[in-house]
Amino acid sequence: MLSRPRLRPASLLFRTSLTLGVSALAIAVISIWALSQFVIAPIAEQSAEDEAALLVLSAQTWVELPPPARPYYELELFESHELVLSPERRPLEPVVDPSGSLGLLQSALSDRLREPIGLFEGDDLTWAEIPMGGVMLQLGFAPDRGEAAPWSVVLVIFAAGAVIVFFASLLIVRRIVRPLEAVAQSAQGFRGGAEFERLPETGPQELVALTRSFNTMAEEISTLLANRTTLLAGVSHDLRTPLARMRLVLELMGDGVDGDLRERMVRNMDAMEALLSKGLKFARGLAEGQARTVELGAHLAMLVDTQAQPLLSFENRLREPRTVKLAVEALDRVLENLMNNALAYSEAPVVLRLKESAKGLKVQVLDRGPGIPEGERQRVFQPFYRLEQSRSVATGGSGLGLAIVKQLCDAQGWRIEVTEHGGGGGAVFTVTLPPSVQEP
Repeated sequence: MLSRPRLRPASLLFRTSLTLGVSALAIAVISIWALSQFVIAPIAEQSAEDEAALLVLSAQTWVELPPPARPYYELELFESHELVLSPERRPLEPVVDPSGSLGLLQSALSDRLREPIGLFEGDDLTWAEIPMGGVMLQLGFAPDRGEAAPWSVVLVIFAAGAVIVFFASLLIVRRIVRPLEAVAQSAQGFRGGAEFERLPETGPQELVALTRSFNTMAEEISTLLANRTTLLAGVSHDLRTPLARMRLVLELMGDGVDGDLRERMVRNMDAMEALLSKGLKFARGLAEGQARTVELGAHLAMLVDTQAQPLLSFENRLREPRTVKLAVEALDRVLENLMNNALAYSEAPVVLRLKESAKGLKVQVLDRGPGIPEGERQRVFQPFYRLEQSRSVATGGSGLGLAIVKQLCDAQGWRIEVTEHGGGGGAVFTVTLPPSVQEP
């Protein structure tokens, strides 16, 4: 049974915030526990002792005062300490299992008076019955008197921690992501040309190492591609000279050569000429054309007309004319190679279609040929790779046409893909032009 993949946050900001948040939560929990054990608990116990001493002292003072002065003392006690003293014992509901500050107060009163002291509820107050001088006095106080607010403290800590973690994560991520975004954009736009500009090697040590490695890699790739282009162009160009000599010798031999042999040699030299021409085109593919503005639908219609192929037609699915700015010569070469490839393998009509999608304008070449197996759809863009494995140029081609298409598309930032033509077989080559090529 296949296990389900774990869902992990993709955003670096979210991951950093989550990591810092969990760390901050652990620190907050430990801090609250330590605060409770070593600060809040001792303060609460001392507060209960002070409250018990105040209650006992108030009762003792009331007993020692002459009866005429006691009402005035009760009033002063209420105004100064918010305590209500009642010499009349009234029936009250006992506090069941007092906890928190009330439990500490009850324990402190019992220890101070050396006898169990009861706590009661009534009139929205908490009452303590204190025996003093043969009189049972009831002293009332607010139920939340001396109560700490630990949950409020926890809430404040978590809220402040969340804000600090978010902004700290934002600051950290921005410092990390900016250089990474620069590397990603440079890598995405890198096509191996000589115009590559080195990225600035600044920032943290790890990002400097990453940027330096990328710059070195890009320069090595550019050098490698330049050497490959020079070698391929040189070989293709230099082979034309001996090929021209062979043609000249064949012409000078005149009737001394058998007609069938002459025809075979001419065909072979034509094939070699075509292969060398493709090699030169492949070698200079990166420098194909300058960008200029055209109305795309009209240009593609004219391109199809110049092919003069009865099996080739153009289909424009745009609702209105669309002006674009791109390397027109590169696009023409891409589409010409795709259309020639489709016409070579399809006896049914081939359609050049222009339509629009959310990712940009799409130019498609649709044929009804044998199609391309799914496992071969990426390999057909490799140089000298042919589905038809014979060495015949007439049946298998040179293996460079689709490689030139791929190279030109990569150089211009276009996307090329091949899919199956549904409903009858065949292949669909799609060139996606990004929205950036459209004129405002």
